[in-house]
Amino acid sequence: MKKFLGVLFFVCTATSFAQNLQLHYDLNKDRKYFTTTFEMFKPDEYGSTFTFVDFDFNNDGNKSISTAYWEIARYVTIPGAKGLAGTLQYNDGTLRIPGLGIAVPLGSVWLAGVSYPIDLGFVTLNTDLLYRKDYLSEGSDVQLTTVWFVPFAGGKVNFTGFMDIWSGKQGTDRKFTMLTEPQLWYNVDSHLAIGTEVEISNNFIPGENKVLVCPTVAAKWNF
Repeated sequence: MKKFLGVLFFVCTATSFAQNLQLHYDLNKDRKYFTTTFEMFKPDEYGSTFTFVDFDFNNDGNKSISTAYWEIARYVTIPGAKGLAGTLQYNDGTLRIPGLGIAVPLGSVWLAGVSYPIDLGFVTLNTDLLYRKDYLSEGSDVQLTTVWFVPFAGGKVNFTGFMDIWSGKQGTDRKFTMLTEPQLWYNVDSHLAIGTEVEISNNFIPGENKVLVCPTVAAKWNF
């Protein structure tokens, strides 16, 4: 399962409506499958809405859809507080276990908190501080999300990415999970982009307690 960068559109509010379709091929020796992602971002007079859905194509035999994952985030501008917004988010999905022929829930997650752009001069980090209620975790947790978007070469190349860090408790143990996905895109024209993504995670994949690095090659079509 991949969580793709889509919230980078929050820094591109000059575009009234944005949506794209991505196709990634995972180069990790234990993966070697395709993932598609559809993203949509739409601002309005009250704030903005972002949603995406992605599918891994790694089912036994015919390599049909093995994992489905969905996120939606609503941001509401707080009057009188420049740049500050409240946010409510929901994540959910299912994972098909290779070789077993069964699908298991990834666990629904509700998140609520505030969002604020942190200007570092050379880059703006759009940062969310979130209360996290995870179906698979006992009690309540916290999540920090930051997103960046850096165009260069006259806008022909974009360096984008996000990082999530959150806590979760199972039994008496509490662990922290980190997931980051920097992306580099070359814009062939106003619609087509080609590039790469590197998923770096720790405690993200069930059963894996080490840092995993999973690069992809990718194409993106902006509608």
